[in-house]
Amino acid sequence: MSDPALRRLLGEGELALIEQIPSASNLTLACRVSLDGQTARCVYKPIRGETPLWDFPDGSLAGREVAARMVDAALGWDLIPETVLRAQGPPEAELGPGMVQAWIDQPAEPTAPEPIEIVPVGDIPDGYIPILRAHDDDGTVVALAHGTGERLRQLAVLDVVLNNADRKGGHILLDQQGRLYGIDHGLTLHTEPKLRTLLWGWAGTPADDRLRADLAGLRDRLGADHDLREALCALISEAELGALIERVTALAEGAELPYPPHQRAIPWPPF
Repeated sequence: MSDPALRRLLGEGELALIEQIPSASNLTLACRVSLDGQTARCVYKPIRGETPLWDFPDGSLAGREVAARMVDAALGWDLIPETVLRAQGPPEAELGPGMVQAWIDQPAEPTAPEPIEIVPVGDIPDGYIPILRAHDDDGTVVALAHGTGERLRQLAVLDVVLNNADRKGGHILLDQQGRLYGIDHGLTLHTEPKLRTLLWGWAGTPADDRLRADLAGLRDRLGADHDLREALCALISEAELGALIERVTALAEGAELPYPPHQRAIPWPPF
């Protein structure tokens, strides 16, 4: 569920730049946000720093990140950190409107099994599903495999709902308590099938009954909740909202998670 106090902190607090995150494909800044004695770390992605793409409208990625969080919050799954749009970033940057998202603190050393592993093909851990084979630098045959935990499967379903075109391994985080989150949802909510993910292990299976009940509730809200529809339509097009409703409805009614549709079904680079 959405956290009003955290949303206010992210949306209205004073931002201070900490550093740029150099590995990101779009300009991404780590910041500190402060308001009324509260302080938290966050990520700021200015619209001005988005890399143009041939298949997504220019300047739309920040809005898609916020819309993805709205869908996640409406489902009650809380897989995506709290995310808001704000008019200005930190004064040091002067980059204008952008997306601000709560920071996920990760442990210095892993305290839980990694959601995705690359291992020798003969050493796939119990409870992991292999989805890809490749050759390591020395010629060893390795497998890319993902776990089967409840929240990871939930994230795979959410990616189908959002039509996520970029579920890399590095976009799946574990916090210090081992709770799983997904980040980087700028390439979502397109009208055309775009799913590219490392979580193909559940392809051909439907969502379980509990998730289907949540999806049915979201379908009903998208049909009747004018405020939710209006908020989403400020971020994505009417056609994209319609495609979202179609995906949610199909999954709620028992449709199977799709199989990889083409050779580009794995994001690159995968991590």
